[in-house]
Amino acid sequence: AFVNMEKDIAAIEAEFIASFSFLDTWEERYEYIIEMGKKLPVLEDQYKTEDKKIKGCQSTVWLIASYSDGKVFFKADSDAVIVKGLVSMLIRVLSGQAPDEILNARLEFIDKIGMHVHLAQTRSNGLRAMIAQMKDYARAFKIIHI
Repeated sequence: AFVNMEKDIAAIEAEFIASFSFLDTWEERYEYIIEMGKKLPVLEDQYKTEDKKIKGCQSTVWLIASYSDGKVFFKADSDAVIVKGLVSMLIRVLSGQAPDEILNARLEFIDKIGMHVHLAQTRSNGLRAMIAQMKDYARAFKIIHI
């Protein structure tokens, strides 16, 4: 559902920036982020284990990654609606991309839509932890599949 086979990271980021530019208030933006989280495919309970949790997140976030045809695919879930929305945004941008693309992604859309400014410090740290974990998976797959 969230795999962008055709689009590169910059194109997907540009779509987010455009979408957010139409939302006038942060209340509307949070609502949009929460809606995205609701569209996240279900992560099966068998993956909701301690070793799949992201360290550094105040909320519980489970993240798994797989590798196929030179690309990394992510699935995730969270017990907090806003965090589920944030991780769904990251998945929309990074899932289905090659390891190098993920490792080189600057994810500037996060600042351009004002996310770091409007998130509580703990949420901002959690967002950084999610990005770091996704890049760690990409790095691992790159090493394994060289």
